[in-house]
Parts: sequence; C-alpha cells; structure tokens
Amino acid sequence: MTEAYRKKGLSQVSLIFACGTALFSDGYANNVIGGVNTLLKRIYGDEFAKHKNYATTLSSLAFAGTVVGMLSFGYLSDKMGRKFGMMAATGIVAVFSALSAASTGAHHSVGGMLAMLMACRFLLGIGVGAEYPCGSVAASEQSEEPSISKNAQHRWFALATNTMIDFGFVVGAFVPLVLFWIFGENHLRAVWRLSLGLGVVPALAVLIWRLRMEEPIRYKKDSMVRGKIPYLLIIRRYWVSLSAISITWFIYDFITYPFGLYSSTVTDTITGNNDSLSVVFGWSVVINLFYIPGTLAGAFIVDYLGPKWTMITGLLAQAVIGFIMSGLYRQLTEHIGAFAVVYGIFLSFGELGPGNCLGMLAAKSGPTAVRGKFYGIAAAVGKIGAFGGTWAFQRIVDDFQAMHPDDPNIGNTGPFWIGSGLAILSAIITFFFVRPIDHDGMEDEDRKFREYLEQHGYDTAQMGLIETETDTMSTESDEKKVAVSA
Repeated sequence: MTEAYRKKGLSQVSLIFACGTALFSDGYANNVIGGVNTLLKRIYGDEFAKHKNYATTLSSLAFAGTVVGMLSFGYLSDKMGRKFGMMAATGIVAVFSALSAASTGAHHSVGGMLAMLMACRFLLGIGVGAEYPCGSVAASEQSEEPSISKNAQHRWFALATNTMIDFGFVVGAFVPLVLFWIFGENHLRAVWRLSLGLGVVPALAVLIWRLRMEEPIRYKKDSMVRGKIPYLLIIRRYWVSLSAISITWFIYDFITYPFGLYSSTVTDTITGNNDSLSVVFGWSVVINLFYIPGTLAGAFIVDYLGPKWTMITGLLAQAVIGFIMSGLYRQLTEHIGAFAVVYGIFLSFGELGPGNCLGMLAAKSGPTAVRGKFYGIAAAVGKIGAFGGTWAFQRIVDDFQAMHPDDPNIGNTGPFWIGSGLAILSAIITFFFVRPIDHDGMEDEDRKFREYLEQHGYDTAQMGLIETETDTMSTESDEKKVAVSA
C-alpha cells in the first residue's frame, strides 16, 4: 500500500465521522435537559412547581421538533444535497443551543423563561432531527467509498453514528456534574445555562470539519435531483422493508427512551433518596455509561454477523435479560449492585443490536435517490414510538400495580415484561421482513434500482449530477484499481 493511498484512506474515515459525529449533539441535547430540569426545580422551587406540565410539554415539543426535522430534511437531503442538509442542521443546533442557554422571560418571570426554553428546544429539535437523514445518510455513503476496507464499512458507520449518540448521553450527564463542582451550590444558574450553552461547541466543531466536504460519490452518481421521482414505483419496490424498519424502530424507541426513566430507581435505591446534586449527577453518569460497552461491542461484530443478524441477536439477548429482571425484580432490588449490573447489561444489548443496526438498515436498504426520505420516515416513526413510550410506561406501571396492590414491587416489573415481549416481536419482524445488508450493498442496490426503473420505462439518464457523473465513475474506477494493487 502506497503512502498516498494510506493518507487517502485515513482521510476517508475522517469524512465518515465528519458526517455522523454531529449526532453527538442529539445524545447531548436529549440527556443534558434532565440535569437542567433538576437544577431548575432546585433553583426556582415553588415558582417552578406552578408549571406542572412543564417537563411533559418540554419533552413533547422536543420530540415534535425532531420529527419535523427528520421529515423535512429527509426531502431536502435528497433534493438539495447531503452537504446542504448537514450544514443547515449543524447551524440550527448551534444557534438554538446558544439561545436555550440565554432563555429569559419578560421582567425575569419564570413562566416566560420556561416558555422561551420550550420554544428553543422545539427549534433545536428540528436541527437534531435533520442530522439523521443528512449526516447519517452521508456517513453511510462515505462508508462505501473505494478506500474504505470492505470488512470495516459497517463498523465505521456504527462508530460514527450510534456510538456518538451514546457518548453524547454520557457527556450530557457529566457536564452538569463538572460545572456543579466548579460553581457550587450557590451558583446553580450558571450551571444550567452553561450546560445548555456548551452544546454549541460540538456543533461548531463539526461545522468547520464539514466545510471542505464534497457530496458522496453515490449521491453524485445516483441522485434524482434533475428528474421527476417515480414515487409509485419506489413505494411498490420498498414499502415492505421501509415498513418493517419503521415498526422495529418504533418498538426500539418505545422501549429505550422510557427505560431511561428507570435510572431513577437505581439512583434512589443506591443513595437512599439522597438529594445531593453531586450524588444525583454522579450516578446519572454511571448509568449512562452502560450504553457504551454495547455500542462498541456491536460495532466490532456487525461486519461479521451483518446488521440483520446483529440486530436479532441483540434483541433476543435483551429480551432474555428483561424477563430475568421481571421475574427476579424483588431479589435484585435488595442487592442494588446486582440490579445495576443486570440493568446495565439490558441497556447494553439494546445498543449492540437495534441501537447500532436500525440506522444502518435504514440508511443502506433504500436507493440513493430517496435515501434521505427513506431514512427520515423510519427515524420519525421511531421518535413517535419514543413519545408514545414516555406517556404509556407510567400507565403500565400503575396498571400492573393496581392488579397486585399487596406487592409494592410488581408495578415496576410491568415495563420489563412488556419491553421484553416487544423485543421478541421486533426480532420476528426483522427476521421475516428485513433483508440482509452486504458490504458494498448500496452500490449493488443502486444498480438493481436502475434496472428496475428501466424495465418500467423510466429514463435513468437523468439520474446523477450533470458535471460529475463521468468524473465520478472514472475516479471510482481508479481508486478501486489502487485498492486492488495495494
């Protein structure tokens, strides 16, 4: 392998991360708000308590903004280009992270401040949602560039996307703790504002990283910017796989997001309901660290098992652990160390399987021409599942408890029973309706898609970008020759 080729390969890996790493902002934004809410309750006390529906409304608006971003930028990603979508998404995240930190009300009213914070979180959600069909899709296309080893294509994509989200969760829990150590109990306003404001830093860093990027070769060659998109033909060919991926993503988010609420069970039991902010934030960091082993392990096995089978493995393992936790819940909570470990394994398997693989399947199952829309729809359905789960799970707990009023622990087992059953359902759907994704699978799918369109009378000559189609094909051919000779 020549030195020039080695440098080119390293550069290509960095492009994958430039596309996907902004999803760190998703994890950070979603998790840091939990610590911020804790601080707001502590600072404003009775005044904050008057706004009873604040937390519910805030999470609902954030989810709504994310769904809007996923759907609207799914279209823009295909029509205007991956780079346009990524730059716009990063800019939105940077601006509204800063404005969230600066939230204030008329005459310094708490109600006005919370209203501004909710509005900013909705608009921030649009930017975060936009990263999915823009950044993740571009990362998937960059992962199949000629200079990337075939046996590492899925790994780099997983590390650049879901692993970044999970690291965002961890950092989002850690930043309020560090700021609390710095500023102390008497300066909590600085802690919550800086916790939100620091979300600007990763967004601006990625924005600079993306400035010199070009569109991926796949987009240059197989987009439908110039021609009319044959939606009926596309729906006829891809509706089954899109529906299956969307439903499994709905189930995954329905399980995963509400289970984040159960971290409070671990924290309260370990600390004896200690209200020290350093203790609360510290255990939040520990619990969020449970996601990391799963996503890292999954990234290094997905190229060998493939996304479909890695996802099924993770789902079934998560279901088994969930059933164990359901049956032994009382015994586990009496030994909180064991509970924390088993709970951590439960979360880790979720990241090893569907956490890593759903985005990969959504990004690599459809053709380049509508990849942004395909991904955006699937991800949006997933977020709707998260929204539904956060509302449904407390009712599940209450209903289970009502059926067994003599057992104070039975209510908390309900979500584990139902979540584990849904994981098995998701594995069954994946087995029967999601097709395996091979290395260089997008290139192969684009070729088959062109043949399918031509068989139905569509003029594929209008596909691709005018000035780059010939150059792209020759460049791709030259790079493959270099890779073979190396």
